[in-house]
Amino acid sequence: MSFSATLRDVTLKYRDTDALADVNLDLEAGKIYGLLGRNGAGKTSLLSLLAAFRKPTGGEVLVGGEPVWENAGIVSRVALIREGGDFDDSDSVKSTIETGQIRPAFDTAYALKLADRFELPLKKKVRELSRGKRSILAAICGLAARAELTMFDEVHLGMDAPTRDAFYKELLAEYMDRPHTVILSTHLIDEVANYLEEVVIVDKGRILRHEEVEVFQNMGATLTGPAAAVDAIAAGLEVLAEQQLGGTKSATVAALEPGTRERAAAAGLEIGPVGLQDLFIHLTEPNRNGA
Repeated sequence: MSFSATLRDVTLKYRDTDALADVNLDLEAGKIYGLLGRNGAGKTSLLSLLAAFRKPTGGEVLVGGEPVWENAGIVSRVALIREGGDFDDSDSVKSTIETGQIRPAFDTAYALKLADRFELPLKKKVRELSRGKRSILAAICGLAARAELTMFDEVHLGMDAPTRDAFYKELLAEYMDRPHTVILSTHLIDEVANYLEEVVIVDKGRILRHEEVEVFQNMGATLTGPAAAVDAIAAGLEVLAEQQLGGTKSATVAALEPGTRERAAAAGLEIGPVGLQDLFIHLTEPNRNGA
């Protein structure tokens, strides 16, 4: 089973500041979502509402079709894992895992298996863990929570690249074995792009875009080939990013009309999808109109 999530005309204020304003969002059950936004855009605030860590100032937050605030039956089946986890630093790693974060569906055997795989020192106190190992502990508790809605908020911070890759693969394997709803909030966009089905971009407390990954990737294109040919086709287009190695150049453009696409193909250029990270940077550029 997995939970859908809905926000209707949601506002969240911190004193006189709107962390979120007039947010409307529908997340279908049983998908992996990417939640993207610049620092301070409102990502953590949105996740906190879905986990009932905070009450909205206005509007309605539904999980599984029910209001989530003060709804113990729903909240017990939702997991929000934040960077570094919400642990008692005086507990040992083993004790932290065995208490299961007081979650009814927590799979202790699975968590201990992952702890062994990721080489977590069970006898150490949580406060003695490095930042990377603490992040791993948080990720393990999120995976083993077996929640119908599982949210990871920058949980990768401190992990090295091989550990992050192993975490993403384990997340996907657990999702395939037990379909549920997953939200990944991260700044490492290109690392997770292949695992996502839909992407939500939050900008300045509002939902800027919510689309399937393929829709974002088809908004522009990456042109690769001889530098002179790439420059000729890209002239007059909005270039998001460029890379050059010797005589070969790659340019990511914001849009590629059919006629231009045909000229690029005739020039022998390789045409690929736009990188999600390049597009995200473009869409949330502070000086961009409408962003």
